[in-house]
Amino acid sequence: MTTSKSTQLTAPKSIVIKLGGSMLDGLNENFFANFKKLQATGHEIVIVHGGGPAINKALANNGISTTSINGIRVTSAEAIGIVQSTLVGQVNPALVHQLNKSGNQAIGLSGYDNQLLQCTILDKSTYGFVGEVQQVNTSFIEMLLKNGITPVISSISCTTDGEPLNINADTVASEIALAIKAESLQLVTDTPGIKIGGEIQETVTSEKVTDWIISGDIYGGMIPKVTAALDCLAAGIPSVQIVGDQLSGTTILQQEVYA
Repeated sequence: MTTSKSTQLTAPKSIVIKLGGSMLDGLNENFFANFKKLQATGHEIVIVHGGGPAINKALANNGISTTSINGIRVTSAEAIGIVQSTLVGQVNPALVHQLNKSGNQAIGLSGYDNQLLQCTILDKSTYGFVGEVQQVNTSFIEMLLKNGITPVISSISCTTDGEPLNINADTVASEIALAIKAESLQLVTDTPGIKIGGEIQETVTSEKVTDWIISGDIYGGMIPKVTAALDCLAAGIPSVQIVGDQLSGTTILQQEVYA
């Protein structure tokens, strides 16, 4: 039987939301209310999170120093176990609890679960135990979404031999968004968008963002955020949003869209 266009069901649109570690303790009712609005309008949502502040605290408590190169945490042999236990044992369940408490069906995952993130070592001599995503188990994610379950994925995985690997959360979010052909990637930060001349910019192009970096209009902590966004756009994600806890802010497009 052929289904006419008028009776065809609209395919759900998927969004990957990346929560920075600094946001995890500050999520409020606005975030969860707007999260539900996205779901009500037919969006399936995957959450990816880091855990920078919690990891920094845990490493400091154990007398382990930490550095970053090119925005990637250098993860030593003595640090990787603490990173893993902090992300999987503390940050992830706390976030899942908040989502479930707000009325969402959420499940906590890491790259270990059902080979969700298949990884190799990025560059051991430079970064230590840091992973590079080679493949995403999209069928597993799609099965959960189809059943109304929100995957909440921590940025930790392992080699084929089970050796734990820390992964940059922006990278994980980007790789998952590309793998499931997400409509967009949202980077939720404590700064709700790109502000130029005191005004939040609603829609901008990657070219304009680059110009603002060069001119100094974008500076400080916003530079790593927009750089991650530009990398995602270059990799093929249609749009990236830098948003606050109300899930509204600045949409960055690869190029201008004309009607």
